[in-house]
Amino acid sequence: MRGDGVNTVAWTLPLAAATVGALHTLAPDHWMPFAALARARGWTPARAVRTTMICGLGHVTVSAILGVAALSIGLGVAELIGGKLASLAPALLMLFGTIYMLWGLRPHRHRHEKHGATEGALFVLFSSDPCVALIPLIIAASGGGWTHIAAVIVAYELGTIASMSILVVTAHAGARVIRAPFFDRFGDAVAGALILVVGAAVRVLGI
Repeated sequence: MRGDGVNTVAWTLPLAAATVGALHTLAPDHWMPFAALARARGWTPARAVRTTMICGLGHVTVSAILGVAALSIGLGVAELIGGKLASLAPALLMLFGTIYMLWGLRPHRHRHEKHGATEGALFVLFSSDPCVALIPLIIAASGGGWTHIAAVIVAYELGTIASMSILVVTAHAGARVIRAPFFDRFGDAVAGALILVVGAAVRVLGI
């Protein structure tokens, strides 16, 4: 009977991790910034997905590190650290949106973009916003050893990254249909304003 219980946990926890990972990305702050920037910068779907996947990887990896740390320093401390970082995420998103909006309003003839600068900023932003929901899942899997822990982390990574990518591609495809001279001229500023609004909404609604 004990063996059956261990086997059940071995597949139910990764399934739960993948589900939680996918569902938590439905919050607009997990996909809308990528879709908005992709439309404004004229990124190809491949570039949008690549950027999304890299940032999603950073987002979950920090969460995984906190979860593993919780095994040593205690769940309460790890969740406290994760919660503090997560509480800063809306403010960082608002700051990024404001700076990007102002950058997008400057005269176009003086525009010189450093390739990868936007992606780098997004990576730092998302890596500083861990998902504390992964921590208790890692704690629950610890009874099965590192194999179970790794399975939960990988499942959460896959659920998060796959869901983010699908949402970004869908939103990006819809946005590319829009053809407006105003948006073509001030797309960066509009994208920055949208990111600012998303950050403010997340802050106010606590999602």
